[in-house]
This record gives sequence, C-alpha cells and structure tokens, in this order.
Amino acid sequence: MELTMSSKSQYADEVSLGKRFEFGQNWSRFLPILDEKRIAVAEQSLKEMLEINDLHGKGFLDIGSGSGLFSLAARRLGARVHSFDYDPKSVSCTAELKKGSFPDDPMWTIEEGSALDTAYLASLGTFDVVYAWGVLHHTGAMWQALEDVSRNVAPGGKLFLSIYNDQGRASRYWKAVKRAYNRLPRALKFLVLWPAFVVLWWRPIIRDFLLARPFHDWRNYSSERGMSPWRDVVDWVGGYPFEVAKPEEIFEFYCKKGYLLVKLKTPGGSHGCNEYVFVKQ
Repeated sequence: MELTMSSKSQYADEVSLGKRFEFGQNWSRFLPILDEKRIAVAEQSLKEMLEINDLHGKGFLDIGSGSGLFSLAARRLGARVHSFDYDPKSVSCTAELKKGSFPDDPMWTIEEGSALDTAYLASLGTFDVVYAWGVLHHTGAMWQALEDVSRNVAPGGKLFLSIYNDQGRASRYWKAVKRAYNRLPRALKFLVLWPAFVVLWWRPIIRDFLLARPFHDWRNYSSERGMSPWRDVVDWVGGYPFEVAKPEEIFEFYCKKGYLLVKLKTPGGSHGCNEYVFVKQ
C-alpha cells in the first residue's frame, strides 16, 4: 500500500512549511556506513530488550522503519517482517537494505503508511512484536498513535516502544530549537545544528581528553544501537514534530489497556528516550 496522493501532498507541505523533519534524507546518509558490526549490534539490542534468542515463527511490525536497520535485524533473527514509514525516503532506505540482504523475500514487506492512519493499521492485523522506536512522538498526535498501535499487538505479544523523556523546561527548549531548525532554509540550518552539537557533545569530548582517551565516546557511540553519532545529532536537532512523556504516563496508559510492563530502560533523566517493553495480556 502506498500513501494516497493527498497524504503525499500533505507530507510535502509539512516539510516545506518547516513543520516536519525529513528523517529519510538523514537515514539515506547513514546507509553508506552501515556495516556488519552495526547490524549485529542492532540484533543484540532486540535480543536483550525482547529477552529472546531469535524470532523464528514470529510476526514483527516495524512502525516508522527509518533506515530499515531494525527491520533487517528482525528478519535476520527469523521474523516475518512488515515495515512501513510515512517518509518516502525512509521507505526507499528500508527497500535498499532489503534488496541487498533479502531480495524478493516474501517474508519481508515494505510499504508507505502512517501511524495515524487508523484504517491502514487495522488492515495489517496483529503481530507478535510491534516495534516503534523513536517514532510515535514525531507524528504530531502521539497519544492517538499510542492508542492505535496497541491494537496491532497479538494477545501475548510484545510492544517495544521508545518515547522521548519529559524534562519539563529542557524539553520546551529543545522543541523551540527543533522548530527553528526546520523553519530555516537548508543552507542556513547549520546556524542551529552546530551550536546544538556543541551543547550535546562538549562534556563527553572534554571528559575524554581529560582521561587521555580523545573522542572515545564518539568513536564507540555505535555500541548501543548500531547508529552513527553524527546522524543521531542531526536526527535529534531536526526531529519535529516533537512530543514527550513521563515514564509513569506511558506506564499508566498501557496498564489501563491490559498491558504488563516487563522491561523499562531510561536515559537517566537526560533528553533521550525511555524504552518500554509491554506484554499484551
């Protein structure tokens, strides 16, 4: 299924008006450095958070597939994968990864679609694992998206989410930064990007120099989820729309729907994402 022409027009309008970041363009620049090590790290991330050894015989829904890295990781672990994204360039990135690793594989489907399209989500049915990492807080209607994707989890299945941590005043500051970045012409975006980079990285860079290990954190950044530090800086600064939630808000929201929280990983009060794994009772 592809986005309708009206949906594609809406996406293009949102980008041109500075209301939406082009995640797919960022991810297309990440793909050239995606290597076996990063893919293996992504696989290990899924194993640890989902507490599984493999995904053979399982259905895996990747909502907002982005670069396609975690769709690829799930497929390599044996899952039947369905990937979709609202950003056409992200869909192209995911398709490119599939073409290089699982060409013509009927166990991996890729589509354009929106996490806010209730009818589209309903048409997909249910999955053993629904994965939405760093996605739903960029829809512009996070709580609606959280509601709708809950219906795609099969009974006994797992919902793996990550949602930006609510830092109060700091979150409002970053929302203003992101809005400014997206409203600037492409040639002037560096005026926001580089100061934000300094804010995000000056402490770890100075710490590494003081510990006589220059740029250690930068070089080893991919050890957590297989991502690139610079691409994540661009993703963070540009990521708009932007919504946040406290861990207890997400916990209470899904507990009321009969979900059980089985894993929680927080960024220690920083600007990152809280990660949740729920099981549908």
